[in-house]
Amino acid sequence: MFPYWGNPFCGSEPVSRKSHLERKLKFLTWMRDDLESRLAGINAAIDTIRRQLDREDTAA
Repeated sequence: MFPYWGNPFCGSEPVSRKSHLERKLKFLTWMRDDLESRLAGINAAIDTIRRQLDREDTAA
């Protein structure tokens, strides 16, 4: 998904301000949700590595 906000090549009909803002909100919400899921994966990987390091420290 890419924000074609006000791009004249996407259609010949004028776009209302409300419609423009709704599309922009939808795109930004999608971006936030995508980033949240990526961040959750990174946080899980960090937690896993920390637990592995803690186990190695207690075993040594």
